[in-house]
Amino acid sequence: MITVVGVGADGWDGLTTASRRAVESAEVLMGAPRQLGLVPASPAERVPWPSPLLPGLPALMDTYAGREVCVLASGDPMFYGIGSTLVRLLGPARVRVLPHVSSLSLACARLGWPVEQVDVVSLVGRPPAALTAALQPGRRLVVLGAGPGSPSVVAGLLVEHGYGPSAMTVLPDLGASPESELRGTAEGWTTAEVPPLHVIAVECALAPGAEPLARVPGLPDAAYEHDGQLTKREVRAVTLSRLAPMPGELLWDVGAGAGSIAIEWMRCHPSCAAVAIESRADRAAAIRRNAERLGTPSLRVVEGRAPGALDGLPTPDAVFVGGGATAPGLLERCWTALRPGGRLVVNAVTLESEAVVGQWYGRIGGELVRLAVQRASPVGGFTGWRAAMPVTVWSVTRKDVP
Repeated sequence: MITVVGVGADGWDGLTTASRRAVESAEVLMGAPRQLGLVPASPAERVPWPSPLLPGLPALMDTYAGREVCVLASGDPMFYGIGSTLVRLLGPARVRVLPHVSSLSLACARLGWPVEQVDVVSLVGRPPAALTAALQPGRRLVVLGAGPGSPSVVAGLLVEHGYGPSAMTVLPDLGASPESELRGTAEGWTTAEVPPLHVIAVECALAPGAEPLARVPGLPDAAYEHDGQLTKREVRAVTLSRLAPMPGELLWDVGAGAGSIAIEWMRCHPSCAAVAIESRADRAAAIRRNAERLGTPSLRVVEGRAPGALDGLPTPDAVFVGGGATAPGLLERCWTALRPGGRLVVNAVTLESEAVVGQWYGRIGGELVRLAVQRASPVGGFTGWRAAMPVTVWSVTRKDVP
């Protein structure tokens, strides 16, 4: 059994009786040098974390198996902490967690913010661009900083995405005595560095004239860098409604073009993941830039031609084929890859791809929808309708095991 003890900035004085007993009875104490320095001397062997931590963790746990191990962590170990990592590695039956008050709870207590009305974004070990998907007018964010320069990075992102007037409060060393705070706006932020342990509280305020981007599918086409190979806004919204993203699910976006389907799938929930498969290197590069700008920097981009490029990818919960439906073996490969309950959606714009989709519809069913979108545009001094190419959308859910 591994015991994980959360330690606050107030160190030993802030620990409960149960947490103190776990530390005092341990044969081995593990943690970062800062946490190890917050507890008094004892006969226990002190083991600082290896660097990098995650690759070395399994071997470290094996080395000390059978001994009374106590792991020291900051605050609540199950809140973006080592406790969650150890539970994934060892299983919940082998890990006992004694939490301290989390930095989120402390920050909300200091600011008078209801915890349930706050969105949390961690920049620890994550690309800063992940913050941008959470930006919405009027929302309150608590951002877990990843180093002394994090507030400057956050301020820059806010200004870049039209949220320069947003109020920022940086809270270093929460729980220590004394505490401190720094206040300002994103566009007026001048403090280059702050203490390494801090959280950043943001009250999102949109600059005049800036346009927010919603979390629901159907972002404006202008939000994407593209060369015309883009699933257009109205078709994109319908397509994603058929793909039906749910938290924690994985999408394959085959023939991704600008990556819009994969990006908006991931924007639906922070735990959604996607792989964008694109054969052209220039488009794959544009997908990466779009993902960075729109708050989904963890989107995986695979350069290659399907179906060969699909080999070795993790099993998807949904597959979208936006291009290449006529490629030999592609739809077979996508269909057989799906787990039971998985969804396959194919968009067809040519007679040839419609013929392939029609054959599959005749074999396994599903639903066929044809979308015809017209947009108002100038006709001389008047306004008329211009029709976009119609799109046939075939969607089907896998009911059983192959």
